[in-house]
Amino acid sequence: MPTPSADHLLVLLAVARTGRYTAAAAELGVTHTTVARTVAALERSLGDRVLVRGTDGWELTALGERATRAAEAVSDAVGRLVADDGEADPVTGVVRMTATDAFSAYVVPPAVVGLRREHPDLTVEAVTVTRRPAQHRSGVDIEVVVGDAPAPRAQVVPLGEFELGMYASRDYLAEHGTPQTVAELAGHGLVHFIDSMLQVDDLDTPRRLVPGIRDAMTSTNVFVHVEATRAGAGVGFVPCLAADRHSDLVRLLPDQVRDRLPYRALVHPESWRRPAVAAVLVALRRQVEVQRDALLGRSA
Repeated sequence: MPTPSADHLLVLLAVARTGRYTAAAAELGVTHTTVARTVAALERSLGDRVLVRGTDGWELTALGERATRAAEAVSDAVGRLVADDGEADPVTGVVRMTATDAFSAYVVPPAVVGLRREHPDLTVEAVTVTRRPAQHRSGVDIEVVVGDAPAPRAQVVPLGEFELGMYASRDYLAEHGTPQTVAELAGHGLVHFIDSMLQVDDLDTPRRLVPGIRDAMTSTNVFVHVEATRAGAGVGFVPCLAADRHSDLVRLLPDQVRDRLPYRALVHPESWRRPAVAAVLVALRRQVEVQRDALLGRSA
């Protein structure tokens, strides 16, 4: 069996990180056809498929995941070779992660900023998704998920907890009245996730805690929930970390309508070998601890 080319591995790494041949081609400065030919040549040298088509683009097979880790080692070695100093920083290169909207907006940036002060050659790519743990991680180093769903083929790192509550705007309550009981709350329209598109069962709390409540406005994005609630579309069940930043929002029945869920980081076992991935995990855990009160709705 021929030895895989380092150049071919680096092309695979670009596809793994972008999920698209076209995006990888643009990143590498080559054509889409060149990327496809290179991946095909790599598969011939390895004797099996490294990529399969998924719902969101190309996904790595088990062999592709191993090849991608080898490609990351090649990329890191090249980075050390061209480093200005003799002792290169091991916390370098690209760490790609996925996380929910609020976590990506409020936890990831301060964590990354603090980390890059010490490791300026580190790049963190954050893709916002709210879904159950992926079967194939497609080049993603860290996957931050909500809830306790099984995580196949991953090491699990607990990050902390966050709380969600029911909120309404002051103007909305002045017009429609402030519900004093769960039964009264059921008479208002709900702002939350689209039920048919919700992938995380643990986030369907309001429909369970407030039987009979009907949807008013729904979206796949938490920040749409917050802004729709502020605009008076209805009562919104949203993370306290996002809602408590707005003085025009009032939390409703906090002792009765609430939920507390875990954040977990899922990491492919081979990613533990990368110092950059370990450093990002440590920074995320520290930042979750710094914002613990805000995450649990205690900062209002």
